[in-house]
Amino acid sequence: MASAAMHDHAQDHGHAHAAAGDRRRLGIALALIVAFMAVEVVVGVLAHSLALLSDAGHMLTDAGALGFALVASALAARPATGPYTFGLRRTEILSGQLNGATLLVVSALILYGAVRRLISPPDVDAAAVLAVAGAGVAVNLAASRVLAGGKRRTLNVEGAFQHVLTDLYAFGGTALAAIVILATGFDRADPIASLAVVALMVRAAWALLQASGRVFMEAAPAGVDPAAIGQALASAPDVVEVHDLHVWEVTSGFPALSAHVRVTRDSDCHAARRRLERLLRERFDIEHTTLQMEHEEPLLLQIEEP
Repeated sequence: MASAAMHDHAQDHGHAHAAAGDRRRLGIALALIVAFMAVEVVVGVLAHSLALLSDAGHMLTDAGALGFALVASALAARPATGPYTFGLRRTEILSGQLNGATLLVVSALILYGAVRRLISPPDVDAAAVLAVAGAGVAVNLAASRVLAGGKRRTLNVEGAFQHVLTDLYAFGGTALAAIVILATGFDRADPIASLAVVALMVRAAWALLQASGRVFMEAAPAGVDPAAIGQALASAPDVVEVHDLHVWEVTSGFPALSAHVRVTRDSDCHAARRRLERLLRERFDIEHTTLQMEHEEPLLLQIEEP
């Protein structure tokens, strides 16, 4: 029991250290985005540019997504109290789902604007667009590199990363479109580039919504086969039957398992449980397990009356 407690303490310490690193990266990325947004507002007001002010509004949604991700990470780090026996760890999954939904909404707005501009392309100040897009690429590249340094262990960080990454693609596409407009005068290059970015945004949003939906529906973690786990448990020494097997994910990187295990009548059920827990830990990387051990029912001997 002492070694198990030490292992849990070490694991919690590792998670806390990783979460602190994630919050630091989210804070840096948020500062970069807010600073760039402030510059866009100032330049937009001075230059009377509605395009720059509109883009600043788009950046505000990214800042909001990063801010919510930062809050979610802080809430998830709180210890379990009262009715929240797992703490608020699943707040990070909620953040990932919200970021996915936000990406869908933003992509729909960009799609609407792109279609309108394809039908009736406005005059574009390509030089100003190229300058802003170049600065946007630099800022979002720096922010995405910061977030990627956290290895995106949670859906929370992954959602924030996808927001910044799609902005990076958007500014890159805008810069390319501006170059095409400067070289050829083809104004429809801007909405065409926007349509390509919309496709990338929808793809990222779907991946986030699908992954967060799996957690909320308590499906088995991606890459984990419950049938294979059940077969491995049932094949262990002294095990007769495994039933009521459930495998789910509390939050990113926190798989959990529960099962009823029936063992032979004469076996040591506690020793069998320890062997199964070790098997789940070493073979399937599942630490949080609840195994209810049951002995096989004794055979009933029918005594024939003389």
